[in-house]
Amino acid sequence: VGRESAGPVSGGRGQRGLFAREPGLVFDALISLQGTPTLPPAAALPWCTCGNCREMATDAERKCCGQGPDHYISKLPHFELYCLEDGYLRLHRQYRNDVLVVGEPREPGDDNRQFRYAAYLQYIFWQHGALSQGNRHVIPSCCVWRVRDKYPDPQGQYTGFVPTI
Repeated sequence: VGRESAGPVSGGRGQRGLFAREPGLVFDALISLQGTPTLPPAAALPWCTCGNCREMATDAERKCCGQGPDHYISKLPHFELYCLEDGYLRLHRQYRNDVLVVGEPREPGDDNRQFRYAAYLQYIFWQHGALSQGNRHVIPSCCVWRVRDKYPDPQGQYTGFVPTI
């Protein structure tokens, strides 16, 4: 057993090493430390506990990250790095374009559309790992809107979650 895994669960080097290897586990730790989520402000959406979600087009998309106002997912540094960092997403896009033999964007909004798609894929991979075809997860509203705010569609037209048929 290495030094990273030694030590109490309540803090220290062990958690930092674990969270560095599996960043998505930080949310499980926050939930267990928070207990019952903080109630959202009165004006917030009834399905939102973090207070940062916005209305979504369908019931399936009305999903909150389940965190309190101080620890919502789209505020965390890992979300910024994995899902909003231009350089990181540019590498993802280039890899995907090379594998699929897709050309560069040609129409207005294509560039931001590709950034949004890359950000959503990065979020899913970060939180759920590699998924098989037909295995889909809804991304929390606060995360979707952080991505949409950074990479908006010129006409405000978004596809949204497409369930498996």
